[in-house]
Amino acid sequence: MNMHYTASEIVGVNPIVAMPFTPNGEIDERSFVALLEHLASTGAQGTTLFGIASEFPKLEDRERERLAQIFISTLAGSAMYRAMSVTDHSTDVAVKRARYYAERGADALMLLPPFFLQPGVQAIQAHIFAVLEAVDIPVMVQYAPGETGLAITPQQLAAVADRYPHAVFKIECNPPVDYTREFLAQAPQASVLNGYAGLYMLPMLEAGGKGVMPGCSFTEIYTQIYRHWLADEHDQAQALHQALLPYIQCWMRHCEYIIQAEKTILMRRGIIASDYCRRPGWQLSADDNALIDAFITQFALSTAANRR
Repeated sequence: MNMHYTASEIVGVNPIVAMPFTPNGEIDERSFVALLEHLASTGAQGTTLFGIASEFPKLEDRERERLAQIFISTLAGSAMYRAMSVTDHSTDVAVKRARYYAERGADALMLLPPFFLQPGVQAIQAHIFAVLEAVDIPVMVQYAPGETGLAITPQQLAAVADRYPHAVFKIECNPPVDYTREFLAQAPQASVLNGYAGLYMLPMLEAGGKGVMPGCSFTEIYTQIYRHWLADEHDQAQALHQALLPYIQCWMRHCEYIIQAEKTILMRRGIIASDYCRRPGWQLSADDNALIDAFITQFALSTAANRR
């Protein structure tokens, strides 16, 4: 049963759950549970399953159903809100899946608008509206034109905000700050989160954003930045974010690159057993692995051994 969150309560650090696989490409349920338990200990306000960082296009339907059940049950006693992404390109299927996730106990949804075969603006709006009308829990409407090739204007997004008070907006165009300012000027009541690995986390908070949705392998860094921000310790927040930027700027050159890098970090930390990504994916070089080692050392990220 969900906690009946409102849109204004979908804030803070909300990492996208990575998808652990065994070295032969099967779902690693033990590592998945261990990862969820780790995320519940990081101080993050929420977490989301089946985002791009979850490798959602590479999952079978039966796997998604099983993972959704584990996700809800494992985090049932945590203080985090639990969100699941609806990524179907069929409006009919997306509505069914949204209702299914809400009925199973999701506290919120994320919605990736359809882009396969380039539907028109009216069809996209109808898809978004249909999912929003199917549930009463918060729905994070995702705007990721770099990944989908789909452009939505601030005016079109503002129309969604005006019509549906339980809509939240995940804005991750590159760059997102001016777009967000224009959107919030037209829909000042709207709640905005930003993805894109937190590259624009602080400028987005300054522009009126409410939180960040990065990957999940170093969530503690984002929660510390967010705590500094909430405490008006902006110099400390800026210093920590500036230290993080060179790494995430490098890894965000391609989605598959950062997915693999983050999964390798999770494995090096002992949180998951394998860093296997289903193909097609990204092959890390020796330099990439050296950069990951430097990153873990610089930020003194805990490993399984020193968490015990």
